[in-house]
Amino acid sequence: MSFFTDLQKVLRQNIRDYGMFIALFVIWVVFAFLTDGIFVSSRNISNLLNQTGYIAVLGIGMTLVIVIRHIDLSVGFLAGFLGAVAAIAMTPEWGWNVWVVILFALVIGAVLGLVPGFLVAKMGIPAFVATLAGFLAYRGAIQMVTEGTGTIIISNPTFNAIGNGFIPDIPGELWPGIHLLTLVLGAIGIVLYIVGEIRSRRTQQAYEFEVLPINIFILKLAFVALLIGGMTWVLAGYNGLSWTVVVVLLVVGIYSFMTTQTVLGRHIYAVGGNPEAAQLSGVNVRRITYFVFSQMGMLAALSGMLFASRLQSATTTAGTLFELDAIAAAFVGGVSAAGGVGRVTGALIGALVMASLANGMNLMSLDTSYQYLVRGGVLAAAVIFDVATRNR
Repeated sequence: MSFFTDLQKVLRQNIRDYGMFIALFVIWVVFAFLTDGIFVSSRNISNLLNQTGYIAVLGIGMTLVIVIRHIDLSVGFLAGFLGAVAAIAMTPEWGWNVWVVILFALVIGAVLGLVPGFLVAKMGIPAFVATLAGFLAYRGAIQMVTEGTGTIIISNPTFNAIGNGFIPDIPGELWPGIHLLTLVLGAIGIVLYIVGEIRSRRTQQAYEFEVLPINIFILKLAFVALLIGGMTWVLAGYNGLSWTVVVVLLVVGIYSFMTTQTVLGRHIYAVGGNPEAAQLSGVNVRRITYFVFSQMGMLAALSGMLFASRLQSATTTAGTLFELDAIAAAFVGGVSAAGGVGRVTGALIGALVMASLANGMNLMSLDTSYQYLVRGGVLAAAVIFDVATRNR
């Protein structure tokens, strides 16, 4: 009886952290049943993760923007524009090296992200208005660079592999039909997760912080280990990990470390929690605003390249509604509209929730109008959930 009491207490106290994981699990189970298992097939899960990649990257950046109480409406067409710039740079006329192109696009994205950061931090212009101007400007810029063709074909195999390729397997036929390297990486991920959680728990106990009851802690480790193991097993049945998933995991890892283990991360959340108090405490709010908008521009560039790589082309319509999908992913993932609350991993889960809904309803051949109604309802429910838990 004590176990269930502890479990209920932990879930109630950490509902913001665990709620979306539970929701994603329920969505996958429901669609697995409604599609006779097609939804959870190796091929479909692999495609689902690849389709989620570019929105997850945008959602991670958008989470930090919302955490500091701002919004960025320009990122969709900025992603499309920089994807087109990357495509042009790899054409025979320019002939740039693919790695130079990727670095160039990321740097340009970071620089362009400073523009709304300057307007917001220095000029005091509301972020909605400043980024709406960027929304219109970048939309025109895409049409300008793709004028005459409408579509720029990307023939570089290395660049296209980012959105369509998979990591190589271990040589040999040790287990036909199973991608062994993916299983090995999954096992390593499980070990690293367990070791990290145990070390974190010991550190918290050393400082006499409150920790999870040991039975709930073991349950958490087992659940996450089972989740990682199950996911890698499914992916190993169809070509293994894609390069898109690798890129997304790297971004999640870097941003998770930055937001939870560095002074910069603490300053970002301090600004979001109370800008005035943060300023009085010695935090340079203007510099934090510059950084957050700049990293948003850089991730927009990465998102645009992931999308262009997946399509193997850059089009005039690239970036349409990306910003709304990113905002939805951030809010569904648990970021608070009031600022100061939100996790990078939540943005990834939020993107997966929205993409899973779209993918599952497509497999069920549900009419597009109903799909938008369902996705809108889920977003509204996430915001209501945020308000209700914050008030509590």
